[in-house]
Amino acid sequence: MSQALVLERPRASDVDIVTFGCRLNAYESEAIRARAAEDGLQDAVVFNTCAVTGEAVRQARQAIRKARRERPGARLIVTGCAAQIDPNAFAAMPEVDLVLGNAEKAAPGAYQPTEARVRVNDIFSVKENAGHLIDGLTDRARAYVEVQNGCDHRCTFCVIPYGRGNSRSAAAGEVVEQVRRLSAQGYREVVLTGVDITSWGADLPGAPTLGQLVARILKLAPELPRLRLSSIDAAEIDPDLMRCLATEARLQPHLHLSLQAGDDMILKRMKRRHTRQQSLDLIAAVRAVRPDTAFGADLIAGFPTETEEMFDNTLRLVDEAGLSYLHVFPFSARPGTPAAKMPPVSGKVVKARAERLRARGDEALTRHLERKVGLTFSGLVERPGLARAEDFTEIAFTGEAEPGSILALRVTGHDGRKAQAVLA
Repeated sequence: MSQALVLERPRASDVDIVTFGCRLNAYESEAIRARAAEDGLQDAVVFNTCAVTGEAVRQARQAIRKARRERPGARLIVTGCAAQIDPNAFAAMPEVDLVLGNAEKAAPGAYQPTEARVRVNDIFSVKENAGHLIDGLTDRARAYVEVQNGCDHRCTFCVIPYGRGNSRSAAAGEVVEQVRRLSAQGYREVVLTGVDITSWGADLPGAPTLGQLVARILKLAPELPRLRLSSIDAAEIDPDLMRCLATEARLQPHLHLSLQAGDDMILKRMKRRHTRQQSLDLIAAVRAVRPDTAFGADLIAGFPTETEEMFDNTLRLVDEAGLSYLHVFPFSARPGTPAAKMPPVSGKVVKARAERLRARGDEALTRHLERKVGLTFSGLVERPGLARAEDFTEIAFTGEAEPGSILALRVTGHDGRKAQAVLA
């Protein structure tokens, strides 16, 4: 799952939802919004938190204190991964009225009056994925469908399994039904999301694969123009998914890989399940069947024990793999994880390496954009004057178009961050 921090601005309404973290959290915030309305919640702010980094937790606590100053009479409710992992820390904040766990945040009655200030159960006791059925995301051009939740892997730096529990999959029939319903409502692009979506199906009868799910969606929802995958694990791309990439034009040519590092020793200490060469081989294999695929990656700078030589291997991976989009994270030690006990890299070095890695990412994006000049793309309009190409290139354009529409756009230049285009 992509670990970029996303902070949504509260809506100007009686109940505001403030979302931190991944796209899955953004998706689940819509389920929270619907549940809160059904429960009759009024005059409240719900914080759907992230625990990926210490900075994400700090920002959540800061937002809670600010909300109390700005809305002294509102009910403040905290949920999400940070609340699941450390509910007592949020319950100890005088600003907080209620703490809900991840399993409780969209459950019937979750937002009805209660005397309990903490309602957080053992996330590992959850065996099924509810597959919350929502009607898209507020103010978004594309819709997201949660196909999977939780993670069975235990990377040494990651607390997410303790916030999400073990991997559990939504039934294929439910996923297809939701995709078809969203398409019928006018969404032109659907994104399959989850914590570890390439593990989808392992817990279902017959152990179907993500590639089989993708093929089924494309077959049974022929009216859907674009299907996209969120962040995936490079260790688990199955043959059926590779066939879909090769043969299904509606499956968008963009893969965001959870790589984390480009040095084998660091990958081993992270307890990742791929090597540096396997990452390069996978990218080459995808490009062989779908040459127009653009790749993004999550990368961590300054992991414990990382030497300058090890970091240089990660820097070189950006160029060798031909990555286009980077999500760079300075290493953040999370309490209770094995990595937190490893010999750390100094904070000053971690920060400097993250800056160097981001600079390398800027260079990679510039090269990617330069290759687009003169070409025509199909762009999904996200908001007036801004669209996304099939390969996730951000395109600024001149002309009138409604969000959610798909346009033919000819790229005339770029500004280093996004392509610039005119209507073709």
